[in-house]
Amino acid sequence: MQRRDFLRLTALTPLVALSSRIVAGTATRSVSVERMPDGRPHQFALSAQHFLLDGKPFQIRSGEMHPIRIPVEYWSHRIRMAKAMGLNTISLYLMWNALESEPGVFDLTTARRDFVRFIRLCQEEGMWVYLRPGPFIAGEWDFGGLPPYLLRYPHIRVRDSNDPDYMAAVRRYLDAIAPHVAPLMVSRGGPILMLQIENEYASFGHDLGHLQMLRVMWRERGVDGPFSISDGLAQVQRQKTYLPGAALGLDGDTDFAGGQVIAGEMPVWEGEGYPGWITFWGDRDFARGDFTDTLRLLLQQNRSFNMYVVHGGTNFGFGAGAGLFKDANGAYSKLDPVITSYDYGAPIDERGAPTVDYYRFRALIAEQLQRPPLPVPAPTPMVGFPAVTAQPHASLWDNLPSPVHVVRPQPNELLFAQDQGMVLYRKRLADSGALTVEGVRDYATVFHDGRYLDHLSRVQKSGLPSEGPIQIPSVSDDVPLDILVDSFGHAGPRPGIVDRKGIVGRIRLGQRELLDWDVYSLPLDDAYLARLKPLRGDAVARAGMFFRAALTLDPGGDTYIDMSAWDKGYLWVNRQLLGRYWRIGPQQRLYCPASWLHRGDNELLVFDMHRTTAAPIYGVERLHG
Repeated sequence: MQRRDFLRLTALTPLVALSSRIVAGTATRSVSVERMPDGRPHQFALSAQHFLLDGKPFQIRSGEMHPIRIPVEYWSHRIRMAKAMGLNTISLYLMWNALESEPGVFDLTTARRDFVRFIRLCQEEGMWVYLRPGPFIAGEWDFGGLPPYLLRYPHIRVRDSNDPDYMAAVRRYLDAIAPHVAPLMVSRGGPILMLQIENEYASFGHDLGHLQMLRVMWRERGVDGPFSISDGLAQVQRQKTYLPGAALGLDGDTDFAGGQVIAGEMPVWEGEGYPGWITFWGDRDFARGDFTDTLRLLLQQNRSFNMYVVHGGTNFGFGAGAGLFKDANGAYSKLDPVITSYDYGAPIDERGAPTVDYYRFRALIAEQLQRPPLPVPAPTPMVGFPAVTAQPHASLWDNLPSPVHVVRPQPNELLFAQDQGMVLYRKRLADSGALTVEGVRDYATVFHDGRYLDHLSRVQKSGLPSEGPIQIPSVSDDVPLDILVDSFGHAGPRPGIVDRKGIVGRIRLGQRELLDWDVYSLPLDDAYLARLKPLRGDAVARAGMFFRAALTLDPGGDTYIDMSAWDKGYLWVNRQLLGRYWRIGPQQRLYCPASWLHRGDNELLVFDMHRTTAAPIYGVERLHG
């Protein structure tokens, strides 16, 4: 059982006799001090099994949201929504790979990357902050937040203090962000109460020294804490990775007494409580959760908590991550990629509207605090638009760059320093037989002499073969064999495992290994799209097409763009990548904020791996239903 599966079962288990497991002195019925950040220095301390704000017990009522997943113009609204629900703290991850695109190339100020602005907005709205900057954050985000450029090192060991390349990158990351974090700490007049060291490390390794080193590195850069860790209690007990002197956050667990045995005088709290859950491609429906009983008891016991997530948002662009799962042989070969929506069944839904759970949680918190809740901010209006039909615009096959020649297939990261997108492997072939492809990462379409044959998928819920075989027909002369590989997000690392993309194994025809391949880099990034050559008038339709639609509208609100008539691919709106779509669902509609739409003319650009003919696109007002 994977850690998050275990946590989900634990989180949804009725909390019978919870009070008998609460260590004396850690849970009181008195309402905690309600003090808001005011720009003046405050003391936030961990002592006597309590969180103390200026010497008085303080209950953290936190809700998690991630600025990178929320349109900038909605940041304040989402923070106010959390406050109106009765929370007093916003928890957020920093996704390292969103801040450093290439070694030493940082962007901390553009749009959704400006985490300092987000944290200042929390302070302006009267909310404290719990900061979770990684380096590894999980969060169903690409590579768990680690920069995929690390995969360009052939022998990289991530989350390992003994790997010099990894630790050099971590130091560079902390050097870049620590000067921005330090002035935001509560002791210096900022809203950040506490900073988490790494994330769920016990689910990965057992080197307590790694966590200790990261804490020292923060302190060397002027961030003195307080610090926390967050993990499953069973994992911490087994791996012995509790960081002395840190608050112990239990993820999906309410055995606070068991946690207190480990943490001693340090506070134990619910570092992640799950009101919803993750949805993967191929799930039968969108995941939901049931957090009501858990929240009621946490409030009754005056226990601090962090609701993961209060608002999920959207995995825009290539942000969505994936999980790796074991096959019948015990190898981590099965991939579960996360859908583009990060709605998560959260109490504030993907577009920022309150759900039934939102009002239920809001009433529980108001009852415990014995004061009326704040008014609920109105969400942005939603609009639809009538169907438009996208027309063929460009062919991937007419837009191939110069290839690199290799004897055996190699992954994107090692061949091209390419983190996302697609790659094409090509070889001229005259022979026929059964084609098998080892290590497809993650989804491949196979063509012979320009004709589509079949597809392969590493995704365990797609119902497709992962390696083949695919029958190659007989021909009279050498013709191209093309294997076009699309990638999902890099899976969060497991011990000794890295998730490089492309083809990482051998390709065989019958028993014979096929050698000598031309490989083409197709990153689908802004630079690639800017160079697209439109279709020629005599072009032959072939799967692997870009389609374009012109949309004229008066936006007036957000929308969901319905892609149910399409197969598998990507959607851009005015060259902003909304994310991936796939017919296997459950998601068929991609969220588009109003700010990404123009009054008047708009361009919708679709790349579909299978379609050769036009299909309609239309706007609706809901994610599903």
